[in-house]
Amino acid sequence: MATTRRALERVRLRAQWPAVYAGRTGSGSTCCCFPVGAKRYLLTDSIVKLKEFQHKKMAIAYNLPGTKETYFKNLEEKVTQNKLILKEELKKLLYLCQSREDMELAKNVIYRYHAENRNFTLGEYKFGPVFMRLCYELDLEESAMELIKDKHLQGFFVDSTSFNILMDILFIKGKYESAMEVLAEMRKQDVRLSKDSYVLAFAICYKLNTPESFKICTTLREEALIKGKILSRRASCFAVALALNQNQLEKAMSIFSQIINPESITCTNLNIIIHIQSNMLENLMKILQDAADRNLSKFVKRHEFSEEVLTKVREKVKDCPTLLARFDEIYGKLHINGQVTSYSLDTLLCQVPRDRKSNTLLLRKKTVSHRTLQSLSQCLMSE
Repeated sequence: MATTRRALERVRLRAQWPAVYAGRTGSGSTCCCFPVGAKRYLLTDSIVKLKEFQHKKMAIAYNLPGTKETYFKNLEEKVTQNKLILKEELKKLLYLCQSREDMELAKNVIYRYHAENRNFTLGEYKFGPVFMRLCYELDLEESAMELIKDKHLQGFFVDSTSFNILMDILFIKGKYESAMEVLAEMRKQDVRLSKDSYVLAFAICYKLNTPESFKICTTLREEALIKGKILSRRASCFAVALALNQNQLEKAMSIFSQIINPESITCTNLNIIIHIQSNMLENLMKILQDAADRNLSKFVKRHEFSEEVLTKVREKVKDCPTLLARFDEIYGKLHINGQVTSYSLDTLLCQVPRDRKSNTLLLRKKTVSHRTLQSLSQCLMSE
C-alpha cells in the first residue's frame, strides 16, 4: 500500500502542464512585416487532453495490483522471451511511465506489440495519441519523432491526432524544421489532415517564413479547397500572414477575401497590414476612424488594434503631415476607448481560442435540479 501511495504521489507531482519553451525563431524571422516571436501551443485542451491523461495515470497507479516495478519486470521478461503482449498490458504500461528509463521499456513493448498486431490495427484501440501525450508530459519529443518515422511501426500511428500533438510539442519549442518533418511524414503515410492539422501546418510554414514554406502552405491550401474542405479562420490567418511576410500581397488579399466572418481581432489587424502594403492609405484611415467613432454599447465588443500594427501605420504616414495629424487624433481616441492592445500580431495569431467543448459540457451538466433531482425543464414546467 505504501508503494502505491508513493507511485500516486509521483504521478500527482507530474500532473502539471509543461512550461512553454522560449525556443529559437525560424530561419526567416527577419521578415519585413512583423516579428515572429510568440511561442504558443496551438491545440486546445480538448485535443491534447493532457489533464485527462494525467488523471487516468493517477487512477491506474492507485489501482495497480502489486508494484510498478514488478509489473515492468514481467513485461521485460515477455519481451525478452518473445511472448504475446496484450492490449491492456501495453495500455497500462503507457499510463505508468514516469521517466526516460520507463520510456525505453515502453518503446520495446510497442515494437513487440506492433509486430504481433500490425494486421489488426483497423478499428482497434489507438495507442498513438496516448503515447504522444506521454511524450508531451515528459518532454520526450525525440522519442516521439523516432517512433513516428520508423518504417517498422507503419500503421501504429494511424490517426491525425498523434501527428498533431507531436507537431504541437515541436511548435512550442520552436523546432519548426522538425515539425515540418512530422508534417511530411504524415503526408507520406497517407494520414488524413484534420482541421487542426491545417492550422498546425500553416502555422509551421508561417514560422519558417521561407519561399519553400510559402509554397508548401499554398499547395496544401489549394489541395484542401479542391477536395471541398472548409479551412478554419485560424488556418487562413496564418496563410495570410505568411503571404504578407513573403511580399505576396495579391495572394494575401485573395486568401483574406475568402475568410468567412473576418471579425476577429487577428483579422482586423491583418487587414490593416494589407492596407499598409497596398498603399491604400485613405481606406486605412477610414477603417481606423470608423472603429474609433462607432457609438456602440459597452456590451458590444469593439475592434481592437495591436500597438505594433498601429506603429507601422504611423511609420507609413509620417511623411504626409495631413494624414499624420489625422492618425494621431484617431490613435488618441482608440487609446481612450481601450481599443489598443499590447499584444503583437504574432501573439494574436498564435493564441489558442476558447475551448467551446468544455463550455458545452458545463452547460450540459446543469440539466438536473439539485432540489428535486428532476430535469430542469420539467422542474420549470411544474412551477
